[in-house]
Amino acid sequence: MSAIRLLVLGAVRQHGRAHGYQVRNDLEYWGAHEWSNAKPGSIYHALKQMAKQGLLYAHEIAPSTAGGPPRTEYEITEAGNEEFYALLRAALVDYDLRMDVKSAAVGFIVDLPRQEAVELLRERIRKIEEWRATVSGEYLPAGGPDELGHIGQIMRLWDSSAEAEAVWARELIEKIESGAYTFSGEGEPFVAVLAEGQENPYGPGEPHPGDAR
Repeated sequence: MSAIRLLVLGAVRQHGRAHGYQVRNDLEYWGAHEWSNAKPGSIYHALKQMAKQGLLYAHEIAPSTAGGPPRTEYEITEAGNEEFYALLRAALVDYDLRMDVKSAAVGFIVDLPRQEAVELLRERIRKIEEWRATVSGEYLPAGGPDELGHIGQIMRLWDSSAEAEAVWARELIEKIESGAYTFSGEGEPFVAVLAEGQENPYGPGEPHPGDAR
């Protein structure tokens, strides 16, 4: 699963309608250019590809009076919404995905109903525990990973990482069930998007010519 697909769909969805530079600016505002492959070229390519696939509408906007090429604004379609939620749900359950995909899913978790988010996280924990039991029962020698020499540390690393993820998921469930955050259907959501023209304090720099396309 690609993080950029979930990130771009989610960013467009939060704006309602956005051009490429707005999407790029939002992802940089979230720090996604540091922890994922959300680089300018990947963002614009994803926008164009998903428009071709019917997941986004591409609206051609007239160029400004100052000149320059027309700007394209994107709006998520019904199929795009379905894809967004499918990716989000899968990423919350499938614990063995890359960290950038998991991070993107956490960023959009409040787009789900509260109870569904809890249920998906519980399923995530169940899968982690199932995987750990399989590793312990089928791959580890009777005397433990140390019987495999330094190679046993690979299994220790993966098992420790999985255990840490389960602890994190349980703590997040506890917060959610205690009423933390605003989930879908509960009122005005927390939306971390930048307004048109708003300066991004975390971005890597000014847009290059043609970025707004």
